[in-house]
Amino acid sequence: MKYCFFILFLALAISSCSNPSDYSPKPRGYFKIDFPKKSYKSFNENPHYSFDYPSYAKMYADSTETNQPDWYNLTYPQFKARLHISYYQINSKEELNKLVEDSRKLAFKHTVKATGIDEGTIKIPKNNVYGIFYTIEGNTASSSQFLLTDSTKNFLRGALYFNEKPQEDSIQPIVNFIKADIDRMIKTLKWHN
Repeated sequence: MKYCFFILFLALAISSCSNPSDYSPKPRGYFKIDFPKKSYKSFNENPHYSFDYPSYAKMYADSTETNQPDWYNLTYPQFKARLHISYYQINSKEELNKLVEDSRKLAFKHTVKATGIDEGTIKIPKNNVYGIFYTIEGNTASSSQFLLTDSTKNFLRGALYFNEKPQEDSIQPIVNFIKADIDRMIKTLKWHN
């Protein structure tokens, strides 16, 4: 009986072997990401500013312990992403300088894991919007941050985070998709005071 099983096993092993020259490596596979069609609606619930945001995302007031009255979260449930939006009224040049420096420090906190941080200048004179967009490369907690101001009364800061362990190669298509939404938000920002 043992002899029959041995012969059967040996026959299966030999027949399963193929010519080694037929082997070719398979490409790495990724999950398909279905992106929603781009569409926007206006956010007018704040007395200090308004902008367009994606209709497939959800905007709600920040409910954390450290929140301020004019802080909001823009969530993308299908991507497990959140854009934290914080607003400050500024009363002096010193206060503006402190907020700009604090925003820079928060962006550069990611240098431990970042492979690079790019600072892009934002200038939209017709809407009186000026600022900096930080593109943070690498496996960092936040890949995109920005600050916007009119240099006299208003200051708005945004930071994009994912509710997953950061894997740059996996989330890059989603980051690019959301960056287009952030760009629309910045270009449509209007101050109300």
